[in-house]
Amino acid sequence: MFEHYSKPLIPEAAYHRRLISAAGLVFLLIGVSLLAGMVGYHELEGMSWVDAYLSAAMILSGMGPVGEPLSQAGKLFAGTYALYSGFVALICVGVIGAPVLHRFLHRFHFEEDTDA
Repeated sequence: MFEHYSKPLIPEAAYHRRLISAAGLVFLLIGVSLLAGMVGYHELEGMSWVDAYLSAAMILSGMGPVGEPLSQAGKLFAGTYALYSGFVALICVGVIGAPVLHRFLHRFHFEEDTDA
């Protein structure tokens, strides 16, 4: 996916396309995760779609739950969804940060001295 350090830097336009692709992947992951949370809260806790959206969005964003789940299944879902949301946050940071870090390291790559 990324060019080797021995190759020249890709042009700015290609780099921006790479960033946009990464952002698109992140938005897709967040959207699917939000939808999964909404379905879980709607089905397991009997919440309306708006309340399910609020609960899923608050947990996915790291703000925490809005209210306490009532059913055992809802409690298990909320805990599992919270753990999943933490992993999603880490993955999103990695997906967005990888092209930026790669370009930074590529730009400032120093050739190692091969003289023995």
